[in-house]
Amino acid sequence: MQSVDVLVKGRGAVGSALALSLAAQGLTVGMAEPAPAVRADDIRTYALNAASVQLLTELKVWDSLPPDAACPVYDMVICGDASDDQPSGRLSFSAWQQGLRELAVIVDAAALDQQLATALRFSPHVRNVSADTPAGLTALCEGRESAARAALGVGFDAKPYGHSAVASRLVADRPHQGVARQWFAAGGEVLALLPFDRPSPGQSYGLVWSCHQDKANALLALPEADFERALNEATGGAAGLLSLSGTRAGWPLALARADAVSGPGWVLLGDAAHVVHPLAGQGLNLGLGDVAALSRVIAARETWRPLGDERLLRRYARERAVPTLAMGELTDALQRVFANASPAVRGLRNRGLDALDQLTPLKRWLTQRAMGL
Repeated sequence: MQSVDVLVKGRGAVGSALALSLAAQGLTVGMAEPAPAVRADDIRTYALNAASVQLLTELKVWDSLPPDAACPVYDMVICGDASDDQPSGRLSFSAWQQGLRELAVIVDAAALDQQLATALRFSPHVRNVSADTPAGLTALCEGRESAARAALGVGFDAKPYGHSAVASRLVADRPHQGVARQWFAAGGEVLALLPFDRPSPGQSYGLVWSCHQDKANALLALPEADFERALNEATGGAAGLLSLSGTRAGWPLALARADAVSGPGWVLLGDAAHVVHPLAGQGLNLGLGDVAALSRVIAARETWRPLGDERLLRRYARERAVPTLAMGELTDALQRVFANASPAVRGLRNRGLDALDQLTPLKRWLTQRAMGL
């Protein structure tokens, strides 16, 4: 059986980007899974930061996206949980005030996956192979349920939140103007509206509504009209009147981290290595950060050192340890703070949002971290 330099297991955005990045270095890359079929009802959206956009641009994927598949976020408004006796806290971020072109870009997941697949087909150093193809390095990008990670005996410490994320596509009766909106509510509930241009340019949103499992199940089971009524009540008309324009889907939420992300001849990337709460929209950004880091480590390796050298791969593990752990802890802490039902805690967190809104240097630092800068 003909060997490859790197065997990539996983055909998602992380695995595809890694294959393209390593192939650009002249390495032979084997993709161990067939390309997934394109789904007409795919409602997923990705919130990508500047570092992710830069990587995809270098891979010659970003500029090939259809114009309506990527929508810039110019402003973000975050609201706390109001009550009868306490006002809601408010925190806002503005690209203009930060001297930036945009805070993030919301991308159609299916469109990005399709462009990555097209780029792989035209890469002369990438080919489809069987899962048992010999390789100098095996990269596991199979997601949180990675079977190959389990076969290696690597532990995956998962902390279920008892919540699920409900996602869909929406159309509003007024323009979104590039404003992303997020509401925190009692019980750790988080509702996010991500500005988008599909199906209606300038008036669409991607919805991610994270809530307790029982409520999520109920929302998924509601008739469309009742779901829209609940959604518009939760958003209070801040984004206009919202209507469904796609199917609804849900998935359970958890905080998880692999016991090890590298070993002799193997490495973990993306959700196979770490899973965080979606409230900050950083899941894929962390995965693409893994891709960029591993590519740099491999490009800078000594000529005599093999790709699967354990010491080489530890350089990657060290570089990614702090960013992934910090984001996981931050999102987990925010979720726990807003899950606390105490009126005193509610008042503190809302006043905290208002206070943070006045601290321009801290807001700038947080923006830079979220953008991967």
